[in-house]
Amino acid sequence: MRFFTAGESHGPQLTAIIEGLPSQMPLTAEMINTELKRRQGGHGRGRRMQIEKDKVLITSGVRHGLTLGSPVTLTVENDDWKHWTNIMGIEPLPDDMNPEDIKRRITRPRPGHADLVGGMKYGHRDLRNVLERSSARETTMRVAIGAVAKQFLRQLGIKTVAHVTEIGGITTDPESYASLNADEIREIIEQDPVYCADEVASAKMVSAIDDIKERGDTLGGVVEVVVEGCPPGIGSYVQFDRKMDGRLAGAMMSINAFKGVEFGMGFKMAQNPGSKVHDEIAWSEELGYYRKSNRLGGLEGGMTTGMPIVIRGVMKPIPTLYKPLESVDIETKEPFVATIERSDPCAVPAASVVAEHVIATEVAKAIMDEFRSDTMDGLQEEINRYREYVKGF
Repeated sequence: MRFFTAGESHGPQLTAIIEGLPSQMPLTAEMINTELKRRQGGHGRGRRMQIEKDKVLITSGVRHGLTLGSPVTLTVENDDWKHWTNIMGIEPLPDDMNPEDIKRRITRPRPGHADLVGGMKYGHRDLRNVLERSSARETTMRVAIGAVAKQFLRQLGIKTVAHVTEIGGITTDPESYASLNADEIREIIEQDPVYCADEVASAKMVSAIDDIKERGDTLGGVVEVVVEGCPPGIGSYVQFDRKMDGRLAGAMMSINAFKGVEFGMGFKMAQNPGSKVHDEIAWSEELGYYRKSNRLGGLEGGMTTGMPIVIRGVMKPIPTLYKPLESVDIETKEPFVATIERSDPCAVPAASVVAEHVIATEVAKAIMDEFRSDTMDGLQEEINRYREYVKGF
């Protein structure tokens, strides 16, 4: 399975093409739209979410609610395009128009964004050419692709969920949800304003977001993704680029503003002896092999163990501030405060949705790498046989 995304933040539409999906997999636009709506939610979102009501259009690869095995094309129109047609138009400028006269031209790069380095790399003097594509608006299609991947995984008995574990230094108590499965966590976060499974921490996070908004600043945080039901042995120890840890870490770090990743106990492993880090192995006739704990987050030697995959990512505060940081105009080289674009005081809840979907996408890709996946029923049969094999190994 492979995919591409295309489109600019204020362009006419966003597009994704997915190739390699099995045939005969149920797929409808509504399955995707449900997830797109969640990406636009969460306490702390800004005005752009009031403008765009993202809905996907499936334009290829699906017939009568089932995939065909051919490439699937997804598009999401930008409702705000009608206000940007002159600024972001596709056709060449009139001969009598100076490019410097274009409205909303940007020559003042914002600290923390791709603006300056992107302008250097691609030779853009109008930095809007950079920020339009580097915008987190692109994650709309990452979620749409991930929604397709989640539907694929559900057909194989694999479930995913993501929730917020920290915002602005306010952390959850892991014991408050340690005994809950993915479905139970989802039931809680679907009703929570910051997609947090700890009610006490959630209330404090909401207050922190409201406070930082009043101060014109932003907050970051940590999100956790859990994948249940993945069979053992997905990934490989034989080559570095096939290790599942690396693939999942790369997927998490590909999300805008994410700057760190950890599995299971994560960086706390450095504070504990090996006896309190590694997961002891057990076997039962009902379960087959399992671990007595899951401190390594469901991964050993670059492969899944069959235990839940637990991965966390840290998101930095959004760098677009309403009390902007200092920058330098690339034309005059004079210091200025950076250009302000629409921003969110905190997008960590929305980022948890994106994280779930990029991780689901990478797990789906890995499974398709491991098993013959031309048809959905053939893949289901093959994985069921494999599960029986590893259970009795």
